[in-house]
Amino acid sequence: MPVEEIIKQEIHKVFQLQKANRINLSKTTAAQRKSRLKIMLSEIMSIQDEICSAVYKDFRKSKEETKLTEIFTVVSEIRHMIRNLNKWMQPHRVHTPLSFFGSVNKVMYESIGQSLIISPWNFPFLLSMGPLVSAIAAGNTIIMKPSERSPNTSELVKNIIDKLFPEEEVKVFLGGAEIAKELTCLPFNHIFFTGSIEVGKLVMDAASKNLAKVTLELGGKSPTIVCSDADIKTAAKRIAWAKFMNAGQTCIAPDYLLVHEKVKEKLISEIIKSVEHYYGKKDELKKGNNYCRIINDTQFYNIKLFLDDAVNKNGVIIYGGETDDNDNLISPTLIDNVSMDSEVMQNEIFGPVLPIITYKNEDEVLSIIDENPNPLAMYIFSKKKKFIDKMLKSIPAGSAAVNDAVVHFVNYNLPFGGINQSGIGKAHGFYGFKTFSNEKSIMKQRKYSALMFLYPPYNKIKNKLIDIVIKYF
Repeated sequence: MPVEEIIKQEIHKVFQLQKANRINLSKTTAAQRKSRLKIMLSEIMSIQDEICSAVYKDFRKSKEETKLTEIFTVVSEIRHMIRNLNKWMQPHRVHTPLSFFGSVNKVMYESIGQSLIISPWNFPFLLSMGPLVSAIAAGNTIIMKPSERSPNTSELVKNIIDKLFPEEEVKVFLGGAEIAKELTCLPFNHIFFTGSIEVGKLVMDAASKNLAKVTLELGGKSPTIVCSDADIKTAAKRIAWAKFMNAGQTCIAPDYLLVHEKVKEKLISEIIKSVEHYYGKKDELKKGNNYCRIINDTQFYNIKLFLDDAVNKNGVIIYGGETDDNDNLISPTLIDNVSMDSEVMQNEIFGPVLPIITYKNEDEVLSIIDENPNPLAMYIFSKKKKFIDKMLKSIPAGSAAVNDAVVHFVNYNLPFGGINQSGIGKAHGFYGFKTFSNEKSIMKQRKYSALMFLYPPYNKIKNKLIDIVIKYF
């Protein structure tokens, strides 16, 4: 029997086991769920070197960057869940309108049930374990499929889960598109997907057949706006780090730069200084361990095609542009004079290429961003409150940061997620717990209720009472 067929049979077996166990898990106390989270936290803290090694094998990410962007983010999320879970699980009272005088009204969070998490390759540890933390905190059963493009980290994630959890609670299946397709056809209560817009549509279509709730964390073209009054040195440092961390393979990385003509040259010069300070010049970049590689040949050639297309349409590489197909290396690249119909402006780049567009006035900024609506994130560098407020109010986006970039993702008190093309639903902290929960509304009514005076049979007096209710309540 083919391996994939064996895996499919195992998937159906585990799905049924988890179906039988979901009610038990939904009844677990805060203490029981926190115990599971503490075991996860302890395991992660004890195998940091193994995590770093697995991620490095997948795409040469440095140990320090892995600790900062993958491990720290997960452990801080776990600690936040542990600190707050008792409070979140308690039913909370809501205001009772006068028309329902005497009743008690509450909202309680109950487990949504059987959950499927499909995670991507670009932050293979963070984006698999992060949603898992929320799902466990909410008391769900979970099947997870990490990306086949990051095989070393995906294997490590599977080993961690196999060690810590029985399969009727949490189970990891490895494999490619066929395994993902098999999973998404099952009647899960909730599917949490992180990845591309194209695959997100397929996941949503499959989920619709079972009326499963979906959370989609997608992407899009996240604009970065640098106003003429911005602190250019600080902006350059933060943009360079946010863009070229993970070799640009970040869903919320600055995708293109909109810079006012007055400060364009200074900003470019400062970005180049920052890049060379972080990663070194050409030879140092290749030899050093601070700069990540592109995940695989396919992604490498996709980015290279984007770059070639931009140059063929009169784009000018003003920094970087070096590629090494033996090492899947694309150096940090700045490209000016990009055509709006070039591939780098029509698609999410997901690589270390930063197109630069010059603007003169605010209307130009809004017009350009409107070509790629609803980004996952947007960044504004300015000191002008009026300008900042106008950009924030005029550009629908999943999230935004002012005078910084990317770091808002790490704040577990902020909801993270997209809007329309960039995603559906929110994650992190309480918002992640809420995503994997059902908000159940509860009304407890006393023996006598004011509404009873409005029951049939109707007469002139009741008609007047109804008119009063409509007018004043």
